Amino acid sequence: MFAVIKTGGKQYRVAAEDVLKIEKVAGNAGDMVEFNEVLAVGSEIGAPIVSGALVTAEILEQGRAKKVISFKKRRRQNSQRTKGHRQHLTTVKIAEILTGGAKPSKKAAAKPAAKAEKPAEEKKEAPKKEAKAEAVAATLFTAPEGEGDDLTKIKGIGPVAAKQLNEQGITTYAQIAKLSDKDITRIDEAMPFSADQISDWRDQAKAMK
Repeated sequence: MFAVIKTGGKQYRVAAEDVLKIEKVAGNAGDMVEFNEVLAVGSEIGAPIVSGALVTAEILEQGRAKKVISFKKRRRQNSQRTKGHRQHLTTVKIAEILTGGAKPSKKAAAKPAAKAEKPAEEKKEAPKKEAKAEAVAATLFTAPEGEGDDLTKIKGIGPVAAKQLNEQGITTYAQIAKLSDKDITRIDEAMPFSADQISDWRDQAKAMK
């Protein structure tokens, strides 16, 4: 028996034991999730959903899709923009297709209770130094002392990209020239630039430093 479910704005044809990747759903590996929007079960078509139908699945892992690069450039305007996006995906294994209001053999994981907010006074008393330390720890690299270079002179780095690199502690040609393959992978995963782009910048920077 098969069913057609709707989740994340998309429709999927599923059967028991099927493994598929869907738009991210909340949960950890091993948790059970339920899909209530069942559009069809076998030859029975819903209007728009099949009454009393339910599909359950086990979360196998949480992950992300391959990075998609969007590059836009305006001729003669000295304007270009590069963005990267990696969609969050959840891999699930279909457990049961239930009809007629039947109950699943395994219940879905309970949603975690909302954390109680701290009093406003406690929030105000949070040390500013801790917030600053967290901001520094969030950067990928430590910027060297002194005035930085004009990174826009590297072909492919516009004003927006240069600002993003500066915010992550990359301010000089020498830093870019010394990037290791491991560093390039870190930047590729955390910023909207592809590994090929960063490698090209490294080659250019070696000739400029």
